[in-house]
Amino acid sequence: MICFPNAKINLGLHILSKRTDGYHNIETAFYPVNDLCDALEIVPAGEGKTTFYQTGIPVSGNPEDNLVMKAYRLLKEDYDLPELAVYLKKQIPLGAGLGGGSSDAAFMIKALNDFAGLNLSVKRMEMYAEQIGADCPFFIRNQPVFAERMGTVFSPVTVSLQDYRLVVVKPPCSVSTKEAYAQVKPRQPDASLKDIIRLPVTEWKDRLVNDFESGVFALYPEIGEIKQRLYAEGAIYASMTGSGSAVFGIFEKR
Repeated sequence: MICFPNAKINLGLHILSKRTDGYHNIETAFYPVNDLCDALEIVPAGEGKTTFYQTGIPVSGNPEDNLVMKAYRLLKEDYDLPELAVYLKKQIPLGAGLGGGSSDAAFMIKALNDFAGLNLSVKRMEMYAEQIGADCPFFIRNQPVFAERMGTVFSPVTVSLQDYRLVVVKPPCSVSTKEAYAQVKPRQPDASLKDIIRLPVTEWKDRLVNDFESGVFALYPEIGEIKQRLYAEGAIYASMTGSGSAVFGIFEKR
């Protein structure tokens, strides 16, 4: 069985308050980017043990710590999963705010559900995904949503970019989530992101804001320069996605 975990972008991101558990309450809109994806394949391991093979963009650290394997072990605690050979080809850049690792884990949950006939509900799969990462549950339904609290409480949002050309730029630098949060102060915005996102895309500039940008741009001026370059090239809206470092631009034509 093979699937293609896709990337996401954040359409705006407000950091509202710091929680007593050390995390933050936010509001954002997640939007799937189906043209940028990894490839994930699972096949029976036969007589052997479950093994993990990764190609494409190098990923540092112990392969067993990959979120794909974390998803496998999480479900195996509750279900009699078969031993598998797991193949992951990474094409979504790391440290970019594109959600590649979370997407891989979520798609692994969905693949295991189908492969092993677990008959898990969407809500149940989202509960497993939430244990892996804050934006991981989004990729279970993989549809545009407005996200609140830690980015795990979803409500529908009517937004479509299918009539536009989306350009994503990933600079050589990467930004850790911890590093990005250290540069920002929670605030209560003048207008809810849910209201702003309902406006036409042509009215998003200067209204739809990512609160991470000012701090990250101060540390990595080249990221801010990419945003300005996208506007100079004719983007009707440009923004850093998540905590960076990728920046996207929305264009009316190629």
